[in-house]
Amino acid sequence: MRIGVDLGGSKIEVVALGRGDPLGGEAPRLRAATPPAYDAVIRETAALVAAAEARAGGPTAAAVGVGIPGSLSPATGLVRNANFTALNGRRLDRDLAQALGRPVRVENDANCFALAEAVAGAGQGVGQGVDQGVYQGACQGTGVVFGVILGTGVGAGIVVDGRVLAGANLIAGEWGHNPLPVPRDDERPGPACYCGRRGCIETWCSGPGLAADHARATGEMLAPEEIAARAAGGDAAARATLSRHLSRLARGLAGVVNVLDPGVIVLGGGLSKLAQLHGRLPGAMRPHVFSDVFATRVVCNRLGDSAGVIGAAWLWAEAQA
Repeated sequence: MRIGVDLGGSKIEVVALGRGDPLGGEAPRLRAATPPAYDAVIRETAALVAAAEARAGGPTAAAVGVGIPGSLSPATGLVRNANFTALNGRRLDRDLAQALGRPVRVENDANCFALAEAVAGAGQGVGQGVDQGVYQGACQGTGVVFGVILGTGVGAGIVVDGRVLAGANLIAGEWGHNPLPVPRDDERPGPACYCGRRGCIETWCSGPGLAADHARATGEMLAPEEIAARAAGGDAAARATLSRHLSRLARGLAGVVNVLDPGVIVLGGGLSKLAQLHGRLPGAMRPHVFSDVFATRVVCNRLGDSAGVIGAAWLWAEAQA
């Protein structure tokens, strides 16, 4: 049995996966609101893991993988860049290991999402499966899956032949904090980003970025879902907002293709449900891709909200592959 933990700013989700249930279809899945204080987060996570193990009737020392909205610094081992700021500056892996009485593996949540979609979701067949006893996906083409998160923030994970590519600085996939490519005059210098820079892709293409762009253009602050609903109803201003978002997302992802050239881009997060992205995004990317062909597939995720916690459960298997 493997335990996956998706530790975010609003909720903690835990799933126990058995060998016969690699995707968690019937596995115990527990959720709780994330406490604001760090010590309470550790206690709540440990309690959920224990409860998931008990419900699954499995061992009380199953391997545990944890996905977080940040990463561990290779220099200090401390959490950094987490938008759930209570985690920043903490030795989360050590503290959870002490609370659980076993080692844990901590990874960026976008990497967990990309891993799950690569081995059993929309990217399956592009790279090799993590566990050849369960997955028999053959490596085809590049074997590279770029798993995109479009939500409160903008991030991604990279999986190469079934293995997470973390990078020398443990920041592989952080495309959201690059500048928006080919900015128009009215896109300079761009909105301020929490990272201290201006005009990051995240400030344009995230859910809050989409809402803020609509507010700047119309004076009306709406959630992305409402903007999409109004656009579907024929509202010209909402349609213009979505058109700008599509253009910016296309430019950002085309830059990824020019550097990484993945076999497939899997879209995840709340904005991946936007109907305008389904079918239109590859065509909008194509003029910015430095190639006479554009074979990269751009697809919606298959595992939905479960991808992150499932990928976290497979972290130990991925490390041993």
